[in-house]
Amino acid sequence: MRIVTFNANGIRSAAAKGFYDWLGKQRADVVCLQETKAQEHQLGDGVFRPKGYHCFFHDARSKKGYSGVAVYAKREPDAVLNTLGWEPFDAEGRYLEAQFGNLSVVSLYVPSGSSGEERQQFKFKVMDWLLPIFDRWLASGRDYVLCGDWNIVRSELDIKNWKSNQKNSGCLPEERAWLNALIERRGWIDTFRTLKPQAVEYTWWSNRGNARANDVGWRIDYQIATPGLRKRLKACAIYREQRFSDHAPYTVDYAD
Repeated sequence: MRIVTFNANGIRSAAAKGFYDWLGKQRADVVCLQETKAQEHQLGDGVFRPKGYHCFFHDARSKKGYSGVAVYAKREPDAVLNTLGWEPFDAEGRYLEAQFGNLSVVSLYVPSGSSGEERQQFKFKVMDWLLPIFDRWLASGRDYVLCGDWNIVRSELDIKNWKSNQKNSGCLPEERAWLNALIERRGWIDTFRTLKPQAVEYTWWSNRGNARANDVGWRIDYQIATPGLRKRLKACAIYREQRFSDHAPYTVDYAD
């Protein structure tokens, strides 16, 4: 089973840059997209519904052209869920879950706090609110793969300029402690770090300066999985040869 996650920073923009041509060659079973920045009725072109996939979208209701997530699945899901029960979060189109038997694949877009203090406080509220939901999922007996842009790095290995970003959203000590607790104490698996314990690879680069060319990046896009999937991890890759957005697609292969 191959799962791809990618923050498109505008699904139409990513399409124009060749994302769907690349995706057609990946043999992905499930694809999770974040930051589609479109309403579904604007995606009438067939390119946005790749042949052979069941396609699902959850658009932002609070602001058009903002946020939004999608899931493409070769196998038709048993169920598709798009609300978690808190309107300020649900209205921003940040969650979409496809269920296949005992497996749930989630496209998740955690808010960024980089635009100012108000959004940073919203991000902290979302983190606190998500924690018991993640705990319930972990205790449910289902297998989960939480794909998406979490807007948080875990450690010095995951960001080029570690020291200078300690006071910036995405690298704040409170954010890192929250994400690391999910993995180190609660038992969720960071698939990339499990497969590549010491690798230094990034999934996002600022559009300022020559950040991508100089590889001044952050690893903020993840596939976080329940412990039962650890033994099924086979390989992972961050694809950065082509630039479809300011993020790079992250692919994980799981044994069937």
